Formats: sequence, structure tokens, C-alpha cells
Amino acid sequence: MAKTVVPNTAGEGSFRQAQAWLHTWCGLWFSWLLFAVFLTGTLAVFEEPITHWMTPEHHAEEEAAARASLSASPVALASVGERLRWAKNYMETNHPGAGMWELWPANAEGAGDLRAYWFDQNMEYASAALDPQTGNPLTGAQTGVVRQTSGGHHFVDFHYQLHAGTVGLWIVGIAGLAMLVALVSGVITHKRIFKDFFTFRPRKGQRSWLDAHNAVAVLTLPFQLMIAYTGIAISGLTFMPAGISAYFGSGSAGTQSYLKALNEPGKPERSGQAMEVPDLESFALRGQELMKQPVRAVVIDHPGDAAARIGVYGWNSEDSTRDRLSATSGMAMFSAQTGEVLAVRLPGDVDGGNASLAQSVISGLHTLTFGGWALKWLYFVCGLAGSAMMATGAILFMVKRRAKHQGEFGSATARVYRLIEALNVAAIAGLGIACIGFFWANRLVPVGIPHRGDWELGVFFALWFLALVHALLRSPTSAWREQLAMFAVLCVLLPVLNFVTTGEHLPGQIAHGDWESAGVELCALAIGLAAARAARRLWRPKQAPAKGPKAPQSPTAPALTSTRSHRETSV
Repeated sequence: MAKTVVPNTAGEGSFRQAQAWLHTWCGLWFSWLLFAVFLTGTLAVFEEPITHWMTPEHHAEEEAAARASLSASPVALASVGERLRWAKNYMETNHPGAGMWELWPANAEGAGDLRAYWFDQNMEYASAALDPQTGNPLTGAQTGVVRQTSGGHHFVDFHYQLHAGTVGLWIVGIAGLAMLVALVSGVITHKRIFKDFFTFRPRKGQRSWLDAHNAVAVLTLPFQLMIAYTGIAISGLTFMPAGISAYFGSGSAGTQSYLKALNEPGKPERSGQAMEVPDLESFALRGQELMKQPVRAVVIDHPGDAAARIGVYGWNSEDSTRDRLSATSGMAMFSAQTGEVLAVRLPGDVDGGNASLAQSVISGLHTLTFGGWALKWLYFVCGLAGSAMMATGAILFMVKRRAKHQGEFGSATARVYRLIEALNVAAIAGLGIACIGFFWANRLVPVGIPHRGDWELGVFFALWFLALVHALLRSPTSAWREQLAMFAVLCVLLPVLNFVTTGEHLPGQIAHGDWESAGVELCALAIGLAAARAARRLWRPKQAPAKGPKAPQSPTAPALTSTRSHRETSV
């Protein structure tokens, strides 16, 4: 009789089990942070519309400017030259000792605001608004009181570094590495991941959560891998500074030398010989011709010195950024003393060769500086799906352990799982409350209060903390439904709050073509209705199971069930 050869799959099984363990626990401990980073990054896609909604004082001004631009012909470049002279005179009179002048004469059509920027004595970025008709500095009464707010940049900053500077950057970077590990181990663990993508069994408890987790994971897997890798690569030199230290030296001096070489290539040192800043109109005209773009800004390094150089930077049109990965604008650099052309950069090119181009492309992929509104919405939808994957993974863990835990933490296992339940609620529903509460704070915090932006951030973190306290004090089911209900109410009532506090309303925004403000409120309504539906399902009383004789169960049944459950839920 021929012998049957049984293949040895012990090695494969042990490897897959190790990957399942790695996916489960690496995904769990980082899921709360990753969910927060991913969700805020998703909201950051619409940074500009959010900031627009959170600064309603600008809406009437922007609407009037839009009507004027449609009814009037563009202002001639000679007007731009006059604006540059006014800005130059302002800087010479008020800030002659500044080491850098940055003058924004007009928008791409030759109209709009006139602004001047510089570094003050504390090396902080300062600015002044000038009257585009006279060149006189605008006072607060002339510009109107505008509420101080971080706007949509709050979500950018939190996504990037948790509002915690370099420490936060490192935390987010480590979380990004954990995300890559969880994604790869999840694919290895789940043999039928792509087949199960087409399977969803609703109202099946653990099975339903697993199906939802698999579906959104497969749907957004390429997107998540790209976002995780590019996010790490953008800050790669921060995480791996050995190359910088070897070339530029260690410590703060080396870092400063590196930043200067990266951001200010070829910048000369001061000569010590005084020289008046020349008229800037001719440089603006030549720069516009060389870089094939209208003038956005004129930057003077070392103004008042013979070694000064004048950089002319261009405006990127929406059409141009839609078609290229690198979002850099055109640039023409001149010697202020001789007028010699020092460097020219066409739109889409970068300084520093292929390495800088690769870095620019990676940054563009992560921060979405190309593609227009269609790609923004694609990123937004994929970001929400990725956030849902992390949320369902964390919930799936507790759904599985709630039925039968494995005693991983000994006598403290029940307490650890109770803490995990509370963290799930606070990290998912609680973060939603904190985000929408940030919008409410924008309307409710008094406009003239000092450090108003900090008050808005304080409301965000306070609500998030209170959500955790609430989740610890209430049962998991009660915490879920109460926080989801609160989140739904805050979202649905946001347009009402805006109308009460500013007089603006959703139908009026649509009628006036203010789709940025309307988009924010429509998204809030849609998300609020989805949260309300979820809360309603949790409030619905469970039906009692039908009574009947229990089937006899063998002593080995629990072990078999546990094995099947582990196999089905290892993702």
C-alpha cells in the first residue's frame, strides 16, 4: 500500500499565527491614535473650506471681490508695479532692519489685497495689510474685527504632530510604522481577504464586524499603504538624521545649515556695503516673462545691502496644479545690484535635482497639492473608509473578547478589557464630538477674546477628555449610544448655530455660490444623520431569543468553537 504523504504545514501555520498575533495587538494598541490621525488628516483635505467657514467676517468681502472681478477688467501690471513701490516704501519707513522682505502685491488677476511680510527681531513672521488704492497701512477699524482661529489648519497640525511639536511628530511617525506593520500582517494573515471583500452578512454580530473590516481594508488598501509610507517619508530626515549630521554637523548649528541649504540655496552672506533697494517693477516684469506666470510675491534677501538678491515667485493656477504632482510655482532670482539673472525655475520644477523632485512628489501625494476637487473628494472618501477600518478593527477585538476572552492579562484581564471598551468609545465617538465641538466653539467663543484660537483648541481637547470620562463611568452600550446621539445632535444643529450667530443660512450659501461654506454644513448634516441612525439602532431593544430545548454539547465543543472563531477573526 502506497503511503500518503502529508505536507508539513506547521511552519506556515506558526508563521501565520504569529502574523495574526502581531496584527491583532499592534493594530489594537495603535488603533486609537491611528484613528485620530487618519480622521483629522481626512478633514485636513478640506482645510481651506473649513477655514473659510470659520472666518465668516470675510464672506461678504470675498463675495464683493468675486462680483467685481467678473464685472471689471483685470488691473494692468503697471498697477502691480505701483503697489510694489508702496510696499517697498512701507518697509523702508517702518522695518528697515528686517533681514527679509516678502511683498504680495496682488492676486493672479492683478487685484486683491496688498500685504507685506518680514521677520521681526525675534525671528517671528510678521505682516501688515496695506490699502491697495493708496498704500497706507490699514488699521483694525478699516479691516474689521476678524475672529482669531486656527481654522482647518488645526486638523493639519494635529494630523502631523498632535499639536505637540517634535515629540508629537515622533509619536505620529511611530504610529505610521505600526500602521504599515498592521496592514502587511493583516494581508498575510487573511488567506481569503480579497474573496471576502465581496461578502457581507449584516446583523450577524462578530461576523458582520469582520466583514465590514475586511471590506473597507481591501477597498482602501493601496491608499492606506501610500498614505502611511509617504507620511513617514516626508519626515524621514527627522527620524533618521545621521545623513544630515554627517554632512552638515550635529546639533542645532548643523540643522540650521541643512535648512539653509534646503530652503535657501545660493543665498549670499551680507557684504556690509549699503545699497538702496532698487525699483521692483522691472524685476517683476522680467520674472513674469521668464517663469511664465503672474507675479505672486517679490522676496528681497538682505534689503539695503549690496549682496541683496530679489526673487520673483509666480501664482499657480488651479488648472496647472491639477495636472502635475509637484506643486511648486515658477521662480526667477536676480542680483539686486547688477540685475543679473541668478536662477530660473519653471512651474512644477524644484531646486536640488532629482532627490528634491522625489521629495516634492512624495509630499504632493500625501498633502494632495494636485488633482483638483475631484481628487480631494476621492481622498476624503478613502480617508473615511480607512478610519472606518481602524474603528471596526478595534470594535471587532472587543466583540470577540466579550464573548470569550483568553485571559491574556491574568486576574486583571477583565479590568483591561473594560478600559479598552472605554478607549474605543472615546477614541471613535468621542473624537467625533471633539471635532464637531471645535466648530461650535468657533461660533460661541467671543470674537474679541485674547488668544481666541487657544480657546477653540481647549474646547476640542476638553470635550475629548470628557468623552473618555463618560465612557469610563457608563456601561459600554450606554456610552456608545449616548455619545453617538450627542455627536449626531451637534452635527445636525451646526447649520442652525451658524444662522443664529452669523445670520448666514444654508439655502443662502447655495444661492450665492458659497459652496465652501455650504459643503461644510452639508457634510455635517450627512454625517450627523448617519450617526443618528447608528445611535437609533443601539437604542432599539433586543428581541428575546426564541425558547426551545438546548442542544447537547460535548465537552470539546467550546475548544472547537474557540478555534473556529480565532480562524475567522484573524485579520
